[in-house]
Amino acid sequence: MARIAYFAVLICLLSAAADCPADYNMVTGKDEALYVSPEQEMEMGDSIAKKVESVYKLDPDKHVQERVELIGNRLSKYCDRKELIYHFKVLAVDDINAVSLPGGWVYVFKGLIDVCKNDDELAGVIAHEIGHIAARHHMKKLQQSSLATAAMVLVAVTGGGQAASATDLAITSLMASYSREDEFEADKRAVLYTREAGYDPHGVLTFMQTMKNEKKNDIRPYSYFKSHPYVGERMGKIESAIEGRSTFREWINKPLDNKW
Repeated sequence: MARIAYFAVLICLLSAAADCPADYNMVTGKDEALYVSPEQEMEMGDSIAKKVESVYKLDPDKHVQERVELIGNRLSKYCDRKELIYHFKVLAVDDINAVSLPGGWVYVFKGLIDVCKNDDELAGVIAHEIGHIAARHHMKKLQQSSLATAAMVLVAVTGGGQAASATDLAITSLMASYSREDEFEADKRAVLYTREAGYDPHGVLTFMQTMKNEKKNDIRPYSYFKSHPYVGERMGKIESAIEGRSTFREWINKPLDNKW
């Protein structure tokens, strides 16, 4: 039954059905045609999460896990999609990254936690990933993906002989670069969520500076810098979001073509 259900989801994802109703996206402020319901999104996320945890070990340090869960649960109370059940976990991986899955799953790599200077920076990272979930960026990416990519995710969530390798490829796909607009949306949400949850939103900005400094030494396969690009532009817009006005940093980091 699970295979049949996900095959139906796959067809729906790749369909351009004109009669698909548009739902209002609170993050983007637009009506968007998303072919997967929140219930299907959560089911898909749950299935991928099980595969993730069969491939990557959770960090055994209970204090680290509790720290991330506490911060994540605090932030999720102020996000735009409170109907989801959120999960926050730490993977015992030294790479500097974090990844979110459809339906409310956020995984933070231990290597990223090690470079965060304080809870404000860690909250900024987690809030950014929640922002991607709130905006349903994963589902929009999947709808725009190729048949091969969508089929790969299908194998990952339904199991089978190639499930482990498919899971790794599915994670890589989900961690691939977001669009400039998606990153800006998630950053704005990170500033909003951290501020409302009582964290210092400047942590979103200072972590980006940390990552900019780390770039020169980055040789790891999974890097927050690689999967979340446009760092200079993002820092400018983050500062403007914090200050509530345009700043010099935003102006100086505008792309030369000035296409936003």
